[in-house]
Order: sequence, then structure tokens, then C-alpha cells
Amino acid sequence: MKFFVDTADTAEIRDLAETGLLDGVTTNPSLVHKAGRDFLEVVREICGIVSGPVSAEVVALDHQEMMREAEILRKIADNIAVKVPLTVDGLKTCKALTSDGTMVNVTLCFTANQALLAAKAGASFISPFVGRHDDSGLDGMQVISEIRMIYDNYDFATEILVASVRHPIHVLEAAKIGADVMTAPPAVIRQLFKHPLTDKGIENFLADWAKTGQKIV
Repeated sequence: MKFFVDTADTAEIRDLAETGLLDGVTTNPSLVHKAGRDFLEVVREICGIVSGPVSAEVVALDHQEMMREAEILRKIADNIAVKVPLTVDGLKTCKALTSDGTMVNVTLCFTANQALLAAKAGASFISPFVGRHDDSGLDGMQVISEIRMIYDNYDFATEILVASVRHPIHVLEAAKIGADVMTAPPAVIRQLFKHPLTDKGIENFLADWAKTGQKIV
């Protein structure tokens, strides 16, 4: 499974990239707003930090304007994945861009039927939002399972990018289902490292080491 981080905070991206675990980055207008920086500037910087896909989202709603914005975004770097919403115009844009060799991340997916449409339009990535699905009283992971089955049935190349990840259990379940990618906020990725027995083990080892009176020199 590929790990993307869902943020526009370049300091967080640099720190996580140093672990060797980071395969890409997803952003959206809300994350860019939170970062408080110029959109194109921050996306360009992110593309220089990671070599994997960096999702940058169009904000237009009609096909022609989406294409105009996409043209600006894909000139930033070769690892840009243009992010479009799962609408008729979004899928028109997806088809046009992927036919021209540009990576496209189709976002705001909530059903397996929507994911099927995105795959037929040639999407590089489909982003089902599991956390928001859970918020509405439904099972976000059930949608991931359905998409995995459909994509396997028809050998679609579109990668399932599990989004709106809220906690480590979402990551675990997505991996068990066989999702290709997950994207999560930095805090959730950092939670994956944590376990009280790991902390306790380190504490015990250090205490025993101190009793030896030795140093590694």
C-alpha cells in the first residue's frame, strides 16, 4: 500500500518524507487555506519535496474552465495529479487529461457506482471518502470493498486512494481490503507508530542499559 499525506504543510511533508514511508501528497482548497500560503507556490514546493504524485485540485465547475486550470497546474511539475470532482464535467476533464498523459485524481467519491464511472473515464486515482461516509451513519469501508471487487472484476488500472482517513483502523481495514493507496493527515500517520508496549519496551531497555554503566562510543 502506498502512503500519501493529506496536507499542505510543507514542514510536515519534509519530516514524514525523511522516514522513507511517503509515496505522495494530496491537497485540497481547505488544506491550502489552512496553510495560509499562495496555492501555486506551496504546490510547487511540495512537488520538489516528494517524487511521487502530488494532487492539486481545480476549483472550476465547468469542463472548459477545469481544463484551463488543469493546464496551469500540470505545468508546475511532472508529478502533478490534477484533482477533479466526481461530476459529469469532472469526468469529461478526467478523460481529456488522462488521454493526454496527465495523472488525474477523481475526488469526492461516495459510491462504488461513482468509482466505476471514474475508472471508465480513465482516472489514475479514485478517492472514496470513508470518514465522511461513516459520519453519515454508513460504512465507508464497505464502499472500498465494493470498489476493489469491481475493479478486480474488470481489471481497471485506476488506483483506489482511500481518503478522509480519520484513524489507524481506517488504514488497517483499507490495507486488508487491498486498497492501493491511503491518504491521511500527518497526525494519523504518526499514530501508526504508537503502541504502549513499544513505549514500555524502550523504557525497560533504557533502564537496564543505564544499570550497565556503559556507553556506545
